[in-house]
Amino acid sequence: MSEHTSKAKRAVAEAPTVEGEHRTGTEASWSEVLGVKERVEKNPYGMVAAAFGVGYVLGGGLFTPTTARVVGLGVKLASVPVIREALLGMAEAAVDGLLAGAEPASHGGNGSAPPSSGKPTA
Repeated sequence: MSEHTSKAKRAVAEAPTVEGEHRTGTEASWSEVLGVKERVEKNPYGMVAAAFGVGYVLGGGLFTPTTARVVGLGVKLASVPVIREALLGMAEAAVDGLLAGAEPASHGGNGSAPPSSGKPTA
């Protein structure tokens, strides 16, 4: 075995086995400030998704055709409620207009005399 291999094996054997045994102050403070452990325990799938997103961006995937398609789909899906509300508002106004135009005829308000009870008057 070479000298480098034996040094590497010694380094692995001497590596800390307890989490955070040899962490520097900066590493510990960032972990505590971000609350990574609590976030992972609270929402593990969300943290996996966040890690995927960070890796995607850092890997150069931000300015690709796939990203453009996903963003385009997101914009379309986000605009659906806005368009739906606008269309429902227009349809409601049209129905209200039709009902307002039909109300006088349905209430007998066309200017004629009220219907008689069918009894002849003397």
